[in-house]
Amino acid sequence: MAPYMRLRQICLVAPQLAPVITDIADIMGLAVCYRDGNVAKYGLENALLPVDTILLEVVAPFKEGTTAGRFIEKSGGRGGYMAIFCCNDPDERGRNANALGVRTANVIDHAPYHGVQLHPRDCRAAFIEFNHTEGSDDILGPYPPAGPDWHKFIRKDVTQALTSVEIQSPDPQGLAEHWGKLIGVAPSGDVELKLTNATFRFVKGASEIMSALEFQVTDVAQVLHAAKAKGLAVAGNEFLLSGVTFRLAA
Repeated sequence: MAPYMRLRQICLVAPQLAPVITDIADIMGLAVCYRDGNVAKYGLENALLPVDTILLEVVAPFKEGTTAGRFIEKSGGRGGYMAIFCCNDPDERGRNANALGVRTANVIDHAPYHGVQLHPRDCRAAFIEFNHTEGSDDILGPYPPAGPDWHKFIRKDVTQALTSVEIQSPDPQGLAEHWGKLIGVAPSGDVELKLTNATFRFVKGASEIMSALEFQVTDVAQVLHAAKAKGLAVAGNEFLLSGVTFRLAA
């Protein structure tokens, strides 16, 4: 199989799923495709919404002592939780990460899905996961974490794509190089990692967090109006929701 690396999923974290999931769906014109019962063993509940072929997930802890709960406490609820990539060989990416001093936090083996999660402290800014699903080389093919019919829930009337992810760091170039080595993509212009379906941009910031998601939408003003109607603070072409800045472009 030819090597490949795609952004598959972005995971955000919230103290409760409601009203975050409803707000995202209503503002961005998206539909929930799945709620995964498998995350309950981690003390979490979740919901996933497809943004074209990238999944946007929100998880929320329902008991004390979860990793997601500690993330909220440590970050004050600011910043995205996970960047999840599909690739041809997650185990190879895990071994590469280990050789760089980045620990494996968890291995998920639910055939036909296999995932390798790296330790967030070593990744810096957010969890990184690499996964592969047998038979999913068609990007619209099976992806068990999003349910059996996830592609039927793709909505493009309002939001066409999730185009880029912004990550803040006091040392954006250093973090871009670090993530580039983990993902296997050389930085361009020092602070960008360009994948086939999305770009990761690293910017100067006080702390290391996944700070913003950028979306291509049909009508920026319409989406901003919907965000205001939900009581969210809008500034320019962006608003804050579930710990990250939603940034819009036509």
